[in-house]
Amino acid sequence: MLANENTAILTSMVTLVPYEKSHVPTYHNWMKDPDIQEATASEPLSLEEEYSMQVSWRQDSDKLTFIACMPSRAPISDQETTLQAGKLDSPDQIIGDVNLFLTVADEDPEGCIGELELMIAPTSQQRQGYGRATVLTILNYIQRNLEGILAEFARKEGVESMSLLQLKAKIGGKNKKSIGLFESIGFIKVDESANYFGEFELILEGFLEEGRTRGLLEKFGVEGYREMRYSNE
Repeated sequence: MLANENTAILTSMVTLVPYEKSHVPTYHNWMKDPDIQEATASEPLSLEEEYSMQVSWRQDSDKLTFIACMPSRAPISDQETTLQAGKLDSPDQIIGDVNLFLTVADEDPEGCIGELELMIAPTSQQRQGYGRATVLTILNYIQRNLEGILAEFARKEGVESMSLLQLKAKIGGKNKKSIGLFESIGFIKVDESANYFGEFELILEGFLEEGRTRGLLEKFGVEGYREMRYSNE
């Protein structure tokens, strides 16, 4: 999706940047891990295929992708309006990704369903609060930029307008840590048993309620949300 191609998000817990070619080698190495492949229901790709996927994630209007990075170690002044590529997203600073996938609702050609996916890859960075902070940060971004996100998707689908009807996540039944993370911010299981594919589907009710995500950011200590221009020039 082009909506976020020039946007970085800074918080006290995590930094989100667009998925760039410079991130592909690190991402490719992560995806060689069988545990990550199982957790993300992914097949290993060649490096060339991974570069092609990066282009797809950038250009396809039904995918919104951010790379998650460690927070800035030093304060960034209010006078700085642009985050230069490589400053906070070098290979030693990136820790995962978060994606929003949009699909047209079966019952409404001008309504869509959003599905969130999260990965925190290095085991040393798991269970440290970075995953929850990443999900809350992208939720806040979606709320603040929903009109532009939906307008881009509507153009792809050839309709005048689009509404977001539901936000959900699908998580493998063995991934109890991820299920617990999503439940901690209000996602609820549709069924108490995993589906045919061994996954639980969770939905977030009232995700567009004013102040809801802001309250969760405060609750979990994710402070200083700030959108900046991201530049790789």
